[in-house]
Amino acid sequence: MPSFPVKLAFLCAFNLGILVKRLAFRLSFKTRTPPILAMELERVRLSEKEVLLLGTAHISTKSVEEVKEAIEKEMPDVVGVELDFNRLRQLKLGNRWQETNIGKIISSGQTYLFLFTLMLSNFQRSLGQKLGIKPGMEMVEAVRIAEEKNIPIMLLDRDINITLKRAMHKMKLTEKIKLLYSILLGFFSENKIEITTSTIEGLKEKDVLNRLMQELAREMPSIKSILVDERDAYIARAIENSPGKKILAVVGAGHIEGIKRHFGEKIDIAAITTVPKGTNYMKIIGYVIPAIFIVLIAALFYFKGGGVTLTAIAYWALATGTLAALGVIIARGHPLTVLASFLAAPVTTLHPLLAAGWVAGYVEAKMRNPKVKDFENLSNLNSLGDFTNNQVTRILLVVALANVGATLGVIIGIPLVASLFG
Repeated sequence: MPSFPVKLAFLCAFNLGILVKRLAFRLSFKTRTPPILAMELERVRLSEKEVLLLGTAHISTKSVEEVKEAIEKEMPDVVGVELDFNRLRQLKLGNRWQETNIGKIISSGQTYLFLFTLMLSNFQRSLGQKLGIKPGMEMVEAVRIAEEKNIPIMLLDRDINITLKRAMHKMKLTEKIKLLYSILLGFFSENKIEITTSTIEGLKEKDVLNRLMQELAREMPSIKSILVDERDAYIARAIENSPGKKILAVVGAGHIEGIKRHFGEKIDIAAITTVPKGTNYMKIIGYVIPAIFIVLIAALFYFKGGGVTLTAIAYWALATGTLAALGVIIARGHPLTVLASFLAAPVTTLHPLLAAGWVAGYVEAKMRNPKVKDFENLSNLNSLGDFTNNQVTRILLVVALANVGATLGVIIGIPLVASLFG
């Protein structure tokens, strides 16, 4: 499994991707046509250093031109970019979906994240096609020109894996739901919300950015804290520690004000580069559910007899099996996969180390083995139909929806079993 999909999901959502599209629509940017702004460098003096902050949009042809102009005109001692090593490597190499290991994605529990990331990646790809540019090309251009001119390059951003882990740890359930909604809205409602070159350039205006930041902070405070505020602080410290007396920092326009605020502050880098260890509630629930079921079955057998106990087991099997099978049907899984999920769900829901989706995914892969073209087409998915027609994503959808169905079956099944005490 390539590292890029795992790391891109949240950053794309903020960096003029899904969230900006949704928030721009809500703030009615589609009804106005902002002017194309000329390049404006923010100049900051830090002791003996001169820092030039160039705010960009990550899907902007204008930003690519501004980066080239800034480097050639200013000839800085160092060029810093809002990237870490892995993101820079991925921008240069592109999506290497052929290296995708479906089994590893499923077994590591990253099925949902991978599917969401595919949506984000394809959304940005399609948006970039409309605007005539690949996302992140202004960063690639900054690195390319700096290398041509033998100017040292500084990677200013925090390791994305740390950012994602900290975000997942801090996000509340409601924020995760909102993020999921934003992703789905951005991917499946592409024709309903128009984003133009003028809109993208207008989003670099300070008043617009402030409104976007306020909206993001209100809707998803944890995401803003991790993806924006902490990274602003990290980038500010990286710029301060950069060699040379004249530093050009190419960063997303939304980071400029935050970076400036953090200059000169005492920043505890260790605190924002450590992933907190938290309680894995899902594992706990995985053991609690079987315990509850066993207690209920034992109590029913003791107080109500064997007939009622068999009815309870049938309720459980029907609730979990039927909904897991329904999930596979929605994902357009093979008939044998539907049957396998129906039979597996009543058992796997009572085993903390198993999942109905794993069984369903294994059967689906056996019945419809992905072809090379399926992996090659992972970068060309434009609709739900494309996801269910591509065998790679269909397997992952089968896994995801079978697990969702089985989980819903547990939520329904426990009360059904308990109702037999009445």
